[in-house]
Amino acid sequence: MLYPLLVLLAVPFVFPTWWMITASLLPANEVLSYPPKLFPASPRWENYATAFADYPLARQYFNSLYIAAIVTVSTMLVASLAGYAFARIRFRGDKLFVIVLIGLLIPSEVTIIPLFRMVDSLGLTDTHWPLIVIPIFGAPSVLATFVMRQFFITVPDELEEAGRLDGLGRFGLYRRIALPIARPALAAVAIFTFLNTWNFFLEPLVYLSDKEMFTLPLALTQYVDVYGGNIWNVQLAASVTTVLPVLAVFVIAQRHFVEGLAQTGLKG
Repeated sequence: MLYPLLVLLAVPFVFPTWWMITASLLPANEVLSYPPKLFPASPRWENYATAFADYPLARQYFNSLYIAAIVTVSTMLVASLAGYAFARIRFRGDKLFVIVLIGLLIPSEVTIIPLFRMVDSLGLTDTHWPLIVIPIFGAPSVLATFVMRQFFITVPDELEEAGRLDGLGRFGLYRRIALPIARPALAAVAIFTFLNTWNFFLEPLVYLSDKEMFTLPLALTQYVDVYGGNIWNVQLAASVTTVLPVLAVFVIAQRHFVEGLAQTGLKG
C-alpha cells in the first residue's frame, strides 16, 4: 500500500519536470496546447541546437559553472574554518556567533542597493567579482558556517586530545582531524551552496548588463522573438540543460548530504 501512495505523492513533483522535457521537444505552437502533449510524436531535437547556436548559451553556461564552482569550494573552506573556530574557541562574551547568525535574518533584497553602490564605486559592475566575493564572505555563507559549527560540536574532544599529544596545533587539529571526518557536513554545504549560486537571478540582474557576462537564470529570459514574445520550446530546451549540473552534484553527494543534515541537527 505504501508504494502506490508514494507514487501518487510524487506526481506533483515529477510532472512539471516531465512536461518541461517533453515541451522542449515540441514546435513552438504546440507547447501550450491543452491537454499537454507528454509524449511527442516527432521530437524536435533541433530546439537544443537552436538554444546554443542562436544565443551565447555556451558562454553563459560556462559563466554559471565556474562562478558556482568557485563560490562552492571557497564557501566550504571559509565556512569550515569559521565553524571550527566557533565550535572550539570560546570568544569573549560568547556573542559573536549570535551576531553572525543575524545575517540569516536579512533578506538579500534589503542589502542589494548598498552593495550595488559599493560595487559601482569600486568599478566592478558588469564583472563577475560581486557574484563571487559577496556570497563567499556575505550573508549566504552564514548558513554554511552554522552547519559546520553544528557538526564540529559533535566531534569528540578525545580525538583532538590525541592530536595535541602528537604536537598538533589548532590549525593542525583542524586540517588533520576535524576536516577529514567532516565530509558529510561539507557535502551538505556543497549541495545547497552550489544550488543557491546556480540559481542566482537578482544579483546578476543588478550587476550585469553585457549578455556575454550573463549567468544561466538571467540568460533564460532572453529567448524572445522580434516582437518580445517568448520562444517557449527553445527556452524550455535551454532550461533542461540548466538542470543537469544540479542533478549531477546532488546524485554524487546525496548520501553524504543526508548524513550531514542528520549530524548537524537540521533534521528536526
